[in-house]
Amino acid sequence: MSATKMDPAACIAACQQCTIDCERCLHEMIGKDTFNDCPFCCRDCLDICQLCIQALARESRFTSDICSLCADICKWCADQCGLRDHTHCQRCAESCRICVAECRKMAV
Repeated sequence: MSATKMDPAACIAACQQCTIDCERCLHEMIGKDTFNDCPFCCRDCLDICQLCIQALARESRFTSDICSLCADICKWCADQCGLRDHTHCQRCAESCRICVAECRKMAV
């Protein structure tokens, strides 16, 4: 990892929380009618967050690319879940927004 990069701890923590909140949102939304991509975005989001955590932990040569993709997917999820009134969707959207910010710092 380059010396100019941020400490990955904040990004790892954000990805962990995002994974938890996306999993909860996905669990609550499965089988419910939806007018948008929630809960589908949650599945992709929690998967990429897990990959991002792993890449950061091992200082993968693809960390920047993975963090960039993670930020894009988390933004999509935040946009979709943010449209829902459910508490779990709002919590998911907020965690995704935080994850976007942290992943973008690591994607430079």
